[in-house]
Amino acid sequence: SPDVLQLFFKQCFPNVNESAFYLEQAGVGLGREEMQRILLALKLLVESHGLPQCRLWGKILGTESSYIIAEAEYTEGDEEQSTDEDLQEEEEEESGTQENEDIRKATDPVPRSTYVHPPMVPKEALGTGANRFFYFVCNEPGLPWVKLPSVSPAQITAARHICKGFTGRLDSPVLSYPPFPGKEANYLRAQIARISAGTQVSPSGFYQTVEEEGEEEEEMAHDQCLVNPEFEGVSSLGMAQSLSSWVHHIQHILKQGRCTWVNTAMKVEEDSIEEEEAAEKDEQADEPEPEYGPPLLTNLSQDAEMFHTPPWSLRLSSTITPQHAVAVLRSNLWPGAFAYSNGKKFENIYVGWGLKYTGQGYSPCVPPPPQKEYPSGPEVTEMLDPSVEEEEEMRMALEEQQEVQQELEEDEEEEDEN
Repeated sequence: SPDVLQLFFKQCFPNVNESAFYLEQAGVGLGREEMQRILLALKLLVESHGLPQCRLWGKILGTESSYIIAEAEYTEGDEEQSTDEDLQEEEEEESGTQENEDIRKATDPVPRSTYVHPPMVPKEALGTGANRFFYFVCNEPGLPWVKLPSVSPAQITAARHICKGFTGRLDSPVLSYPPFPGKEANYLRAQIARISAGTQVSPSGFYQTVEEEGEEEEEMAHDQCLVNPEFEGVSSLGMAQSLSSWVHHIQHILKQGRCTWVNTAMKVEEDSIEEEEAAEKDEQADEPEPEYGPPLLTNLSQDAEMFHTPPWSLRLSSTITPQHAVAVLRSNLWPGAFAYSNGKKFENIYVGWGLKYTGQGYSPCVPPPPQKEYPSGPEVTEMLDPSVEEEEEMRMALEEQQEVQQELEEDEEEEDEN
């Protein structure tokens, strides 16, 4: 029936046209025609893949073409699990070949480097942390959607050290220094995870954390939040007055490249008791300190500044009729990230180049004013080279002076003798 279909589409993805209407008031969006085309493309995506929920994440611009990005919730499937198992088998094969190389190097008399590569940080499981959602991209509405792979901590760490624009081709290599472990599809997925962790916000009280019994809640940060059914909504004027009315509902990504810290210094248990005790002593001596990020639903007022720039800008879409306006939130650290709130309704969207704010552009210093010229005089002015005749005259004059000087000295000596 029409009612069942309407309920089905509401559960699958929000009303894109309604979000476009409020975003248009905020001065953000992709245009009515393009938003309508994206709505139809999302409908095809949901029907073809059977997604439980899907939303328009945003659009990342590129030099050749752009990426339209759809965010979907994780569903238990065998495709991603099988690929992850294949990757684990490849890693085990690589570790086996590495052991063989180590044995060969041990028998080789030629000295080798003793450097040991740090252990690899494991990837977060699907449906948790940075891989909580999976994303589909397409270059234009109507073109086939492509599912992006899951992201690894190494890719997030490398993406933090480079500033590279997108071309619009998922299979293009990422030429950068330090080198990025993957292609543009992996780099796009890493940037999406970073942008989502820093800019996905909601009104305070809309979500509530999930309380799990039997776990130490003080040491473990909540990684999930649910919609609060008792949320009554906040007026747009109240949302536009203070950043304390907004909270983060996506986990913060730690320096390790994960949302939850993992100890990579854990060693395999030894067979003998002596080796176990030695390993425990080494672990206690070199065990790194665990890292914890801010918990979920942290107020935006606690966000730190960068480059003397406030992280957020808050305003009303209209000061003439504030009772009909919406609260608009703009990220200054990720240009292109916006959020709006109107009572119980809110939405996040990103439309930009997918790059973080790096401070003011390089501008060379103004050259100093030119120095004053040194006053000219006989001590500074260079003399012209004399001619041959002038040199001869000067030589004869010097000889005459020397002869006169000698005569005077001889006369003084005679007077002294007398």
